[in-house]
Amino acid sequence: MQKKVAVVQSNYIPWKGYFDLIRSVDAFVLYDDVQYTRRDWRNRNKIKTAQGEHWLTIAVKNRGRYEQLINEVEVSDADWAAQHWKTIEMSYRRAPCFAQMEAPLRALFEQAAKLQHLSSINHLLIAGLCPLLGIHTPLYRSEDLPGADGRNERLIQLCLALGASEYLSGPAASSYMDEAAFAAAGLDVSYMNYAGYPEYPQMYGEFAHALSVIDLLFNTGADAPAFLERRA
Repeated sequence: MQKKVAVVQSNYIPWKGYFDLIRSVDAFVLYDDVQYTRRDWRNRNKIKTAQGEHWLTIAVKNRGRYEQLINEVEVSDADWAAQHWKTIEMSYRRAPCFAQMEAPLRALFEQAAKLQHLSSINHLLIAGLCPLLGIHTPLYRSEDLPGADGRNERLIQLCLALGASEYLSGPAASSYMDEAAFAAAGLDVSYMNYAGYPEYPQMYGEFAHALSVIDLLFNTGADAPAFLERRA
């Protein structure tokens, strides 16, 4: 039986393409025992407001420690979740599906507020958002699976640990992927294509694709899964 796996660092309330990648595989690995990168998607994402696109950022401790792993990073502001939810509520309370999505999303932020590690927060939010998008792909954490030295070797080991026959990678990784090493391990390699997502009814002016998936959920509600379907 063919089994496709993706391995990606966790992001904070990711955009729709991240969830499309999750739904495109049979198992998804949150790759958080690797170096934390500053000014990236790990601890921040964008929503849309009446004033334009707005960053929601979780402040974290020891940002100058470049050797920190993602799963070692701790939150420095205990009130981040309440502050983010207040901004979200103000921005989307007039959205068509706010009433439909308010309770499940508010509950996720209330649960996330009790966590100290960024990786655990991201895992909780991603796992909680998936069912709202009709996604039921099993999520794994890389630190819970067998390890190996080397970038390609580690990815290969994670895929093999889950019984994969194919590795689905993000498009940016094509510059360093050793496809021959994957082939030698019996793994096919393919790359995700994020082009062709349809636009959906969106508040506040010109349409923007690169927003947190919560923008999609508040604007389309139960119809959100249809907007993860890419068109040729």
